[in-house]
Amino acid sequence: MVVAALWMSGALFSFTAMAVGGRELAGALSTFQILFFRSLIGLFVVSLLMWRTGWHQVRTSHLGLHFVRNLAHFGGQFGWFYGLAFIPLAEVFALEFTVPIWTALLAALILRERITVQRVTAIGFGMVGLIIILRPGFQVIHPAALAVLAGAVGYALSHTLTRKLALHDTPLTILFYMTVLQLPMGLIPALSSWQIPALELWPWLGVVGVAALTAHYCMARALKVAEATVVVTLDFLRLPLVAIVGALLYQEPLDLLVLVGAAVMLFGNWINLRK
Repeated sequence: MVVAALWMSGALFSFTAMAVGGRELAGALSTFQILFFRSLIGLFVVSLLMWRTGWHQVRTSHLGLHFVRNLAHFGGQFGWFYGLAFIPLAEVFALEFTVPIWTALLAALILRERITVQRVTAIGFGMVGLIIILRPGFQVIHPAALAVLAGAVGYALSHTLTRKLALHDTPLTILFYMTVLQLPMGLIPALSSWQIPALELWPWLGVVGVAALTAHYCMARALKVAEATVVVTLDFLRLPLVAIVGALLYQEPLDLLVLVGAAVMLFGNWINLRK
């Protein structure tokens, strides 16, 4: 439990650092340009790992599946980084907690996984939590919130396809093709408004590129030494943590209903994982 908590501390720090880095870059660079540099830095790091563990891992017979998976993942990233520029950090993270809902639905459609009572319960709580956060009819829903929500669906599809790829390719292979395929996805649309990043932006680009890899690595290590229910509960600390960071750095108000909605979604996910 202590070891898992330490690994999750690294994941929490990485996710928060990536959010702050994305917010700092949003005013100077387009979302596509941020994603391009994220992939470029990630490719450099993954290539170093490939060099140490063996380039034979590059071989795959599922290139088409890698492409579809990364198209979905790129859409998820775009929605996430786009949302960072316009809505509070806590709301972005809260909406991201809908990913398990969409993953359960897509896994049933694509992987033919069973929809159990627990999963239906999790989906129900997730929808209630989503309504609490967005409050349709009581306030104007910001388009960026819808972009983050669409991004969550993209992440869910990416997670579902990753399960299929993990049966055939190593995690490092999946990471390698993620950076290689998403590099042109960010570069081509970014060229229309390309600008060379100012010198003071490069440390933030490094933070985004490295933190994106360390966050998922730390979470994977935590899942290796502790049950998923423990890890998910610790992962929920992302929300209050980033809410505090948003309040301190950007004077964002602490929205109680955002925290309540995320708690409702977490409770549904906890019921599903506990079973």
